[in-house]
Amino acid sequence: MKTPIERLATGAALALALAAPLTVHADDSASPCAALKRIVAAAPQHFAGLRADDGRAVAQPYGDDAQCAASRGTYQCMWSGRDAGSGTNALEGVGADIASCLPDATHDVNSPNRQHFYLGARGSRTEITAQTDGGARVKLTVSHQ
Repeated sequence: MKTPIERLATGAALALALAAPLTVHADDSASPCAALKRIVAAAPQHFAGLRADDGRAVAQPYGDDAQCAASRGTYQCMWSGRDAGSGTNALEGVGADIASCLPDATHDVNSPNRQHFYLGARGSRTEITAQTDGGARVKLTVSHQ
């Protein structure tokens, strides 16, 4: 059983909690991880069901002008890096996102201009390539064998 002081402290804490305004902080930005996982999951079905804007969240931390589309069994997004003239920083960021969001992916190419990952066994593999396109643009390509 609580002492009168403990009851008073509990009551005061409850009163403060009820009197304080409720503050909710939601991150309404799209998640690069969720987008990467959705794209990779759609690869075996030749990206059926994906919309062009499904991949924009991958680029959102690095650029605002992403254009994405699926064609011929490949899903591709291109965007300009936010840093003037440098797609390299965006490429490094996307490579890090792929590695952390898809921990089962094998990272077999890590160069200043190209990052390559794959998931699955040879013959039924999803390939993920991020590369610079010129000095300021980044291209993400996901395909399935």
